[in-house]
Parts: sequence; C-alpha cells; structure tokens
Amino acid sequence: MPRPSLVDGAEQALRNWLLPGRHREGDRLPPEHDLASMLGVSRGTLRTALRRLEDTGEIVRRQGSGTFVGHIAGHGALQEGLERLESYASLARRRGITLGVRDVRIEQVVVDDRLAGLLGAEPGTTAVQISRVVLRGGEAMALMVDTVHPSIQLPAADELHAELDVHGSMVLDVLTDQGVPVAFSNTSIDTALIGPEDAAGVALGVRGPTAVLVLEEIHRVTSGAVTHHSRDVFAPEGIDLRVVRWVEAVRPDQVSPATRAAAAVKRRGGAARRSRRR
Repeated sequence: MPRPSLVDGAEQALRNWLLPGRHREGDRLPPEHDLASMLGVSRGTLRTALRRLEDTGEIVRRQGSGTFVGHIAGHGALQEGLERLESYASLARRRGITLGVRDVRIEQVVVDDRLAGLLGAEPGTTAVQISRVVLRGGEAMALMVDTVHPSIQLPAADELHAELDVHGSMVLDVLTDQGVPVAFSNTSIDTALIGPEDAAGVALGVRGPTAVLVLEEIHRVTSGAVTHHSRDVFAPEGIDLRVVRWVEAVRPDQVSPATRAAAAVKRRGGAARRSRRR
C-alpha cells in the first residue's frame, strides 16, 4: 500500500478540521500562508490539497475574497443552527434553495401591551408591521410577521414591498441595507397546534390540526436597543433546527512527521535519479 503523500496528509488534516462542525457553511478560512503554517506544509502542497477539497465541494475558493467552507448536502428544509444571526434569504441562497413570497402586507398597527413591552415602546404606539407567506417550491413554508420599532425609519411602502416581494429580502436584510446595525437576537422556540380556521392555518393551507414550529425573536443592536420583533410560524418540514456541540479546536492538526519524512525521502530519491541521468 503506498504511503500517503504530503498532499494526502494536508487534505485529510483539513477535512478532519472541517467535518466535526467547528466551521459552518460559508465561513471564511484563514489565509493560505496561515493555513500552510498551521499544517506544517508548503503553500504549494496546501494549494493542491485545497484544489481537491474544492473539487468535492467541501470548500469554495473565490478569487480576491478567500476560501470558504463549502456546501453541506441536506434535504429540502432550511437546516440551520441558531448560533449565527442570518436572514432566511441569505441562508436559503447558501443552501441552494429558492424562496418565494406571497400575500405581503405592510400596515401601521397599534402595538398592544405585550408587543410594546417586547419592543421597548409605549403601549398604544403605532408601528410598521410586515407579514407575508414565504414559499419553497411554490408551497407555503412559513408565515412571517415582523413589527419594526417605531423609531426606525423604513423605505417608502412601494420600495419596501419591492424588496420583500420582488427581491425576496427579509426584514433583517432591509434594516441592514438601511444601515441599522442589527447585532444579535433573543430567540424563543415553541410548538403550536393550528387548524384550517386559524390565521396561520389559512396562510399555510393546512387541512386539519397540524403541529407547527414557532420562532419568536427580538432583534437588537449591540447596545441592546430593540430594532424589531419577529414571529415566524413554520409548516412541517419548513425548518430543521439543530444544535452543534464540539470540542474547541482553533487550528487543524499538523501533517504528521512520518508523512513529511516519507515525502522528503521520496524527493531525495527523485533528485538522485535525475542526477544519475545527467
């Protein structure tokens, strides 16, 4: 059985580093010279190993941008943990899933005591509320309702409607584009039973009692001030939330000394053969 080459060792070390879940799809990896130093190999060896991982889709290399963790195959649902705040539109793009939207409604509502408390606003204050049904493959995936803090200036209604309906943006995307520095969210997850007569049941097209997943989030800037509240009701198989736990590893293992020694012997043997031919 042939001994593994330096490239083989570098490829396996990188794969071992990525597979346990220490990185998420779309995460940027360190620059090549840092990775090569971590692994204890030359940049040429590293690049060959990275090309192999790129061929399998495990990494994505973008000219001028860097190297990123590649596509992780999954089923049709949005598979995601909640460790990183990211809009569903961005998540879907990374998963190769096309989302649509229907029944977009943008209206001024008077916030009740509960919603006022969540937003940190005065009860009776008016706020913009945005609701829509998000589609995957033409089927209703979720009913999403966002209420934006009254202090935040939103685009004009027709522009906002175009962002949500035509471009498929989420409210998080709109606020970020407006320069609102949303930094984190407090998220609660619950289940609910809905029926055909409920508003969510009508929106999702259920035909009988159906268990759904409900995510309620309060989005904030770094100071803790609230930007908006969202309540998303997901149809069955609309989203697959998971928890990833791992042992901390800040760098990949170095290619083993035995592999490096074997590669050095191979190089010396090749050099000797070339010398004899001359």
